[in-house]
Amino acid sequence: MNEELREKLLAMRAEDERVREELAASGELFDGYNPAMEQVHLKNAAELERMLDGHGWLGKSLVGADGAEAAWLIVQHAISLPEFSRKYLRMIEKAVAENEAEPQHAAYLHDRICFFERQPQRYGTQSDWNADGAMEVWTLEDAEKVNERRAAVGLSPLENLTWESEETRENKPKDYADRQTEFKAWAKRVGWRK
Repeated sequence: MNEELREKLLAMRAEDERVREELAASGELFDGYNPAMEQVHLKNAAELERMLDGHGWLGKSLVGADGAEAAWLIVQHAISLPEFSRKYLRMIEKAVAENEAEPQHAAYLHDRICFFERQPQRYGTQSDWNADGAMEVWTLEDAEKVNERRAAVGLSPLENLTWESEETRENKPKDYADRQTEFKAWAKRVGWRK
C-alpha cells in the first residue's frame, strides 16, 4: 500500500468536507455552485489527475478502502469538469470489475453524470428540488427495475431512502424557475450541455 498517496487523498477529502460544512453553516452552499466550493473541487481534481496519470485508478490495494473512497469522492464532486467525470467513470468501472473500487461508487458517478446531462438515472442516487419545493429522486431510466439494479451494486431499496432533511428543507430554492434557469446556464457554460 502507498501510505503517502492515501494520506494525500484523505487530506483532500477532509478539506472538501471542511469547506462544505462552513458553507452549509452560513447557508452559502445552497445558493448555486459556490465559488469557494468549486475552487476546492477544481484543486482536488487537478491533484487527483496527476496521481492517476502516474498510477492508474487508486484502488483499494494501492491506497486502502478509505483512500479509494476519497479518490471516488473527488471525482464525484468535480461537477464543473464533465469530461473529467466521464473519463474517470470508465476507470472506476474497470476498477470495480477488478475489485479495486466499490460498485456503488460507479453507480453514484453514473447517475451524477446523467443528472447533469438531464438524462434519466439508472440507480436512483440523485435527487433535486421539484417545482413545489420538495426534494425528490431525479428521473429514473426504468423505475420498475431500479431496486434490482440498486441491489446489484449494494444499495438499499429506493423506498427506504429519505430525500428531505432539515438541511434541504431549510435551504430550498426561493424561486424554482430562477434556479432552473441558472442551472441550465451553468451546465451549458461548463460543458454538460451543448
